[in-house]
Amino acid sequence: MQQKGLLVVVSGPSGTGKGTVCKKLLSQRDNVRYSVSATTRKPREGEIEGQSYFFVSESKFLDMIKNDALIEWDKYCDNYYGTPKSYVDSSMESGMDIILEITVEGALEIKQKYPDSVLIFILPPSFEELRRRIECRATECTDVIEKRLQKAASEIKYVSKYDYLILNDSVDEAVMNIEKVLDSERLKPSRNVEIIESLFK
Repeated sequence: MQQKGLLVVVSGPSGTGKGTVCKKLLSQRDNVRYSVSATTRKPREGEIEGQSYFFVSESKFLDMIKNDALIEWDKYCDNYYGTPKSYVDSSMESGMDIILEITVEGALEIKQKYPDSVLIFILPPSFEELRRRIECRATECTDVIEKRLQKAASEIKYVSKYDYLILNDSVDEAVMNIEKVLDSERLKPSRNVEIIESLFK
């Protein structure tokens, strides 16, 4: 009996290394994949329809919003981006765990629509380490760095609304802890109702 996949939402301030952690997690688990977003922007060289994005017209995207066909959506630089319900639902029905790496606001919105989603918040071991990581990028001016740190401080206030907290002091250890979370979630009785019921038929 195939178990339904998990919807895993990963958030954290800029500089926590959540992207690196998620990529390594995907490389180690065959049943985990990133969610594919829909977008109205033009495809870039090398991008593949259905793998990089679902490329749609603006009118199609607005129809998706109107028909409640998106889990969450946003507009950035005059282009729309959103997560199609059909892709997420069909992937989970096939047993795949879907990873969504999104903002705190988007994560809390998804938790309302998918109460059994798993919310994971990733943090560095200290605020000083977060500052060091952002400064080491050497791609942003001091004002932007300070704004990112202020944003991080405001995002951290929402940690208590998440299901799990992962400290990313070591990528390998962070990935190992997320794997423990996924394995534990799959063992919950609420996710194994069909198996339990089949035992008493």
